[in-house]
Amino acid sequence: MHQPTSPSPQSPAHRQPEPSEPSTAERPGAAGPVAAGARASVPGTGGSVATGPSPAAGAGAGGATGPAGWLVGLGAVGAAVAALLLALRAGGALAAAIPGLPDPGPVTTWALPPVRLLADVLATLTVGFAVTAAFLLPGDGTSVSAHGWLVLRRAGLAAAGWAVASLALLALTVSDLLGAPLDRLGAASVVSFGVDISQGRSLLAQAGLAAVVAVAARVGVSRGTAAGAAGLALVGLLPPALTGHAAGAGNHQIAVSSLALHVLAAALWAGGLAALLTIRRSRHLPGAAARYSRLALACFGTVTVSGLANAAVRLGDVEQLWRSGYGVLVLGKLAALVLLGALGAAHRTRTLPGLAAGRRGAFARLAAGEVVVFAATIGLAVALSRSPTPVAEPADADPVTEVLGFPMPAAPTAAHLLGQPLPDLFFLAVTVVGIGGYLVGVRRLRRGGHRWPVARTASWIGGLLVLAAATGLGFARYAYVLFSAHMAQHMVLSMLVPILLVGGAPVTLALRALRRPTEPEVRGPREWLLRALHSPVTRLLTHPLVALGIYTASLFGLYFSDLLGTLMRSHLGHLAMLGHFVLSGYLLFWVLIGIDPGRPRLPHPILVLVHLAAMMAHGFFGLALMQTTTVIAPDWYLGVHPDWASSLLDDQKLGAGIAWAFGEIPAAVVMVLLVRQWIRADQREQRRLDRAADRSEATGEDDDLARYNAFLAAASRDRN
Repeated sequence: MHQPTSPSPQSPAHRQPEPSEPSTAERPGAAGPVAAGARASVPGTGGSVATGPSPAAGAGAGGATGPAGWLVGLGAVGAAVAALLLALRAGGALAAAIPGLPDPGPVTTWALPPVRLLADVLATLTVGFAVTAAFLLPGDGTSVSAHGWLVLRRAGLAAAGWAVASLALLALTVSDLLGAPLDRLGAASVVSFGVDISQGRSLLAQAGLAAVVAVAARVGVSRGTAAGAAGLALVGLLPPALTGHAAGAGNHQIAVSSLALHVLAAALWAGGLAALLTIRRSRHLPGAAARYSRLALACFGTVTVSGLANAAVRLGDVEQLWRSGYGVLVLGKLAALVLLGALGAAHRTRTLPGLAAGRRGAFARLAAGEVVVFAATIGLAVALSRSPTPVAEPADADPVTEVLGFPMPAAPTAAHLLGQPLPDLFFLAVTVVGIGGYLVGVRRLRRGGHRWPVARTASWIGGLLVLAAATGLGFARYAYVLFSAHMAQHMVLSMLVPILLVGGAPVTLALRALRRPTEPEVRGPREWLLRALHSPVTRLLTHPLVALGIYTASLFGLYFSDLLGTLMRSHLGHLAMLGHFVLSGYLLFWVLIGIDPGRPRLPHPILVLVHLAAMMAHGFFGLALMQTTTVIAPDWYLGVHPDWASSLLDDQKLGAGIAWAFGEIPAAVVMVLLVRQWIRADQREQRRLDRAADRSEATGEDDDLARYNAFLAAASRDRN
């Protein structure tokens, strides 16, 4: 494929910009735009330049405005609103109010879906603009490029609108839930909803994150700031997604995780395409579109799998696809997904080669149509969130099932522990992507004539398979209701899984297998990985004392406070807790026995002392837990304790014994590996000294070892 011509090595301030490229002078620093005719410092130019036109003028040059752009925008808005209204009617969300029940009034009834649609569209645009500025477009040294700056500013504008829409959605949601018109709501009710109720807290958190993204995109010009804004925007998508239908449905593990993955992938897919349309006249479009194509393919697969899994949970039965209004809307989304997949295939096979050859018209037309389909799909998604699902809450619902998302498990047997799986799509996705990506990297090395140890591959795959088993087999059900099972899961995730993953040396494999971008100004995955490895945060976290402190604090802080009960009550908190177990253990064992590059390794005697300190802290934690006479997280375990289990204190002491005894074998393995690395390091050093001595003897020049031996000989003669 033809690649765009690399820019001149001169700074952008010292070359004439192309007609389709905004002037560098339009890219002010953190202080924002300055008056025309003044002089502003521009990152990456090494000096100051006269300011040019306003950012609005630059936007037009970049292709964000103009008759064609406005037509695409109007078409997308019309498609989204039309799909929303039709889907609301088909899904039963606009049913007449039932007499005698509180009614929020026509303003809330008709304003809530469009405001939700507006918030979702602005969130999608924020994600797409920020990701494009940080990862898809070339940069200017540490700063974003001129076009990247314009796209980042658009992300800031979209994020500001997203924050306002989320706050408006907060007030409308209170009105809808309380059945009170907006003019009868007091500020105290809205504030109380935003502070005390999970759904309100999620909207408030989303508004806060969107506001932070708006500020960062407004004042930032570095690629790191753009990447941070993109990450915060992605996080901002999640809170409302975790408190809607999925959070209240049965089988939280599939419903919540699948919806979170679905929302993230869809926003990256649709938002990235919209951002590309705004730079359709830029010379960087061919390269950015090629990079986006690979991202879009991954998003398409994620959206398909997560959407099908989420629909299966909410429908309950395949026949509900054509028997219920909700199912009809799901079929509509499925048809839109098939159409979008076909359009994406046309991009990869037809328009991308044409774009590389300089023919932009076909890409712009196809992308514009795809954006319209995306907008209609978002309208369908909003209507789905407002429509009742076929799986209704039973009148006499089991309280344990409502809390756990599954019925109380029977007494544990080998068949129950290994069977009756409880899959979580998040950890399943981590396992599948981790194994698949690792094997692709190994294959790429071998095709290039390089060997990769089989033991490392087996270690990495084994670690991910154990991770999937600990979080997805029937054993995971008992980890919700028994403290002893939870502690066994904790030990596996924080010790066994990290040791196996560290042995796989994934960072070394990635650095050797990832290809460098063809454009030198583009940061690919390898470049971002290198920057992360050498960042101050990584140097801090990989200090042995810091890694030891994080690992130890997670033991005592979780179980000798109220944190465990708080995290167990929400699926998001439970996921965060399990993820922390793996990451804190990985960090500690990476410092101790890891071979991946990172912080300069300390001498092996110090690492042995750190490991001994970790063993002592782990043993002390087990003993302290066995001696406690108070129930840990009683607000959680009293409500889910099985009838067939022993008392809470007896089960807690069993868990303490597991914590105390489990670490012996992994700790011994780590000690053996440390001593082995120590011996090999000494052998390598001795071979180096021997080679230096041989060179000294052959050349007649003294080296350090020869001078040291001469010093010892002289000292011996003096004593004699």
